[in-house]
Amino acid sequence: MAEEYKVEQLNHGRKVYDFLRVGNAAFAISMILVVASLVIISMKGFNWGLDFTGGTVIEVKLTHPIDLEKVRADLNAQGFKDPIVQNFGSSRDVMIRMAPIEGMNSEVLSSKILDIVHSNADEGAEVKRIEFVGPSVGAELAQSGLMAIIVCLLCILVYVGFRFEWRLAAGAVFALAHDVVITLGIISLFQREVDLTIVAAMLSIIGYSLNDTIVVFDRMRENFRKIRRGTSYEIMNVSLTQTLSRTLMTSGTTLLAVLCLLFFGGEMLKGFSESLAIGILLGTVSSIWVAAYMALKMGVKREHMLPTKVEKEGADQPSMLP
Repeated sequence: MAEEYKVEQLNHGRKVYDFLRVGNAAFAISMILVVASLVIISMKGFNWGLDFTGGTVIEVKLTHPIDLEKVRADLNAQGFKDPIVQNFGSSRDVMIRMAPIEGMNSEVLSSKILDIVHSNADEGAEVKRIEFVGPSVGAELAQSGLMAIIVCLLCILVYVGFRFEWRLAAGAVFALAHDVVITLGIISLFQREVDLTIVAAMLSIIGYSLNDTIVVFDRMRENFRKIRRGTSYEIMNVSLTQTLSRTLMTSGTTLLAVLCLLFFGGEMLKGFSESLAIGILLGTVSSIWVAAYMALKMGVKREHMLPTKVEKEGADQPSMLP
């Protein structure tokens, strides 16, 4: 008869949270969100920014620093929809990017932009350069961004597959795809403008989510080898409990920094910080209820975590020493 024990004994007498008890419901909700995100993306598509659609780029030289938010608001008020206004090089150099305007050549557009800047910000400002960035450049950027995400996921799949047992690797990669797809679904639903900062946010989400999942899986592998009794279900709950404080502290401090960017970073960082905040929350949840739960359902056991014993050559031969 097997010796009876309490699950707390597997955690040195400390409390063990039963995370996987709600695994079925949590995983089902995650899958519903993934499917819903794919449907939303297919129906609504994305609101591509100027980085991908092309547009007009105007460089303005100033005599003194100005409030970029005010210039952006003034341009919007004059009918220039969603212009991107940012410094480059120095606080006296401003780049203005906007969608192409039909029936307006570069000379007329340059004159209108200067009139707005002169009347509301800097009377001595002058246009240094104005050019049109065509859609061919935008298409190339879109393809490069998509390839960057795909290559990143494939490299992670290879890395995790070598480092962990394949059941854990499959759960980790699926959790990464889960985080990216749901984040893109939310961006598509609210039609947030997609530019290169969003691509950067997606890659950051992949890295952050992978880091959290690897920490959890490292502890699981360690406990599977160290704890001699207990089911896979119990050992995984012990591991998730032991890494909970680290997960909450890391996610909390990172989320705090991202929220500071969201509220104080200005319009240019809004899309990046929103996407990253969503990804951090999803990555924390997916490490428990997607990656770990999926590995459990795929039948991960202690035997899968034990290092393979390599038999030395000649070990089966009798010793020749007396």
